[in-house]
Amino acid sequence: MTQPAPLRRVPARRPRLLDLCCGAGGLSMGYHRAGFDVTGVDIAPQPRYPFTFVQTDAIEYVRAHGHEYDLIHGSWPCEHYARVTRWRGNQDDHPDLLAPGRDAMQATGRPWVIENVPETVWNGILRPDYLLCGTQFGLNIRRHRAFETSWGGGGDLVPPCWHHKGLLAFEHKGERAYGDAMGCTWMSNLEARKAVPPAYSHWIGTQFLANTTEAAA
Repeated sequence: MTQPAPLRRVPARRPRLLDLCCGAGGLSMGYHRAGFDVTGVDIAPQPRYPFTFVQTDAIEYVRAHGHEYDLIHGSWPCEHYARVTRWRGNQDDHPDLLAPGRDAMQATGRPWVIENVPETVWNGILRPDYLLCGTQFGLNIRRHRAFETSWGGGGDLVPPCWHHKGLLAFEHKGERAYGDAMGCTWMSNLEARKAVPPAYSHWIGTQFLANTTEAAA
């Protein structure tokens, strides 16, 4: 795991956010709502991605252009660490991009965020600066995600998880209600199953902007 780095001042203009391995844009939407101008990068086509999109290798792109952004987010593929991959016995079929992705993000000198499954925390791969669930934001869904940040977290606390009866679990299969519950109404069923609710990145992005404003004061 890495050590936190100090925040730097964000320019007065609308800050630029680079979302690596963006998928259909669940977390991108949250950053947009927090006040960022968002560009997404993914190696696969994303026809429903709602912002500026570049189809290319994420690690190559951040190495070449990461320094142009005020904040970099990376949702490196989780299959290498996910429990379901271990259950299926095909972990070796999925490369570990988290470590090289983090190295590429750090090399830019810009603030960054990494999102991944909780298993990366249990294995000591990711530092849980923020560990979030949909129920903390009033969503009717149980979907835990860990976030490591270059500044080490902090800011306002969110309430604890509330796993009440009737929640949609993250293993839930492809019903339209799932995307609606996450706030990803523009996605297909398959895209929603792989997405993360915008509420998570909206909260983190708001924390980042508030902290950088305070640091500049």
